[in-house]
Amino acid sequence: MPDFLTLPAPALPSHHELVLKVIPMPADSNANGDIFGGWVMAQVDLAGSVLPARYIQGRMATVAVNEFIFKQPVRVGDLLSFFSHVTRVGRTSITVEVEVYAERRFAALGEYVKVTEARLTYVAIDAEGRPRPLPQRLQA
Repeated sequence: MPDFLTLPAPALPSHHELVLKVIPMPADSNANGDIFGGWVMAQVDLAGSVLPARYIQGRMATVAVNEFIFKQPVRVGDLLSFFSHVTRVGRTSITVEVEVYAERRFAALGEYVKVTEARLTYVAIDAEGRPRPLPQRLQA
């Protein structure tokens, strides 16, 4: 069985890093068998925080969901792959793009569908929850 990362370039985004994989379960679905949008949003927030967490070196918080687009429904049993890419580094914050691809449960191996894309901003915070500067090497 081939590894999905060896598929042709158009299949998955090459400029983003794979940060999370998850399979939604029946408890995450509505009466129609589609996964709740809020569940997808929570997973995107987790995936989006991976790259900033590497650099912020301490506490951080999600301060903005700048854009969130549901392109296709997510179904029980889909294998979801979350790809992230840093798009902006500010004085206290980092903005990332997240793209979510579903490998449908009963589709051909390696067939992916983009189901969601989002842009989120995370801010470094101190012990009191106030914004704090990022480490010097990251600031723009």
